[in-house]
Amino acid sequence: MLNTPRFRPLHAVLALALTLSASLAQAQAVFKVTAIPDEAPTELARKAAPLVKYLEKTLGMKVEFTPVTDYAASVEALANKQVDLAWYGGFTFVQANVRSGGKAVPLVQREEDEKFRSVFITSDPSIKTLADLKGKNVSFGSQSSTSGHLMPRSFLLQANIDPDKDFKRVAYSGAHDATIAAVAAGKVEAGALNISVWEKFVAEGKVDTTKVKVFYTTPGYFDYNWTVHADMPAAQREKLTKAFLSLDKSTPEGKEILELQRATRFIPTKADNYKGIEAAARSAGLLK
Repeated sequence: MLNTPRFRPLHAVLALALTLSASLAQAQAVFKVTAIPDEAPTELARKAAPLVKYLEKTLGMKVEFTPVTDYAASVEALANKQVDLAWYGGFTFVQANVRSGGKAVPLVQREEDEKFRSVFITSDPSIKTLADLKGKNVSFGSQSSTSGHLMPRSFLLQANIDPDKDFKRVAYSGAHDATIAAVAAGKVEAGALNISVWEKFVAEGKVDTTKVKVFYTTPGYFDYNWTVHADMPAAQREKLTKAFLSLDKSTPEGKEILELQRATRFIPTKADNYKGIEAAARSAGLLK
């Protein structure tokens, strides 16, 4: 009687329940993406929107952009596996790798990130060289920013200028766009920031270049990347890498995403590319 179509054995019922439960869990699974807050929250959300949509299609699951309050929070989020994918600067990647016990895996970077640069800007006509910054109020971005603090500081130290001793005051704006605003408003005499944010502001007419000018551009260095935790299954890691490498400016979708990411294209990267960043951080006393 128990084997009639109306009644199923207990093990069959349990098997069906487990199958349904697994299917439901898969359907509800959310792939979480975050990014260091190096620009205004509205700009980060605008940049993320088409990428999220693209990843949902290529990964076949719901993708959600999860903003964080500061750089440290982005490091903790990946180290604790609260997010699946993080957009890091070179220094933040190094911090995440140290924090996670070597389990941060950089997958791809923009072609531009092989030789990224920072710029020093000023609204003071008397400032023409790095040496002219002595005795002045100067702003960096976030203390954990590669292009807004670590590498500018590193190049200053190489020029025998110690910001903590030689500047009248060191300020931290928190983000690249905030550094431009601080210099433009005269809150500081000079500032250091990411070259691509500066170029974007100039192209969009958001900064008056008759008043605020670049007076020094740093040499190139490795910077931003998309990073995952080493515990991510290899198949998903490969699918994710392929999704980024497949972005092509010849397609409307690829063009929109790449332009918002300020990228020509994405290329593979590896942890060894950031050894120089780690060395600079340790030399500057920013990484213990």
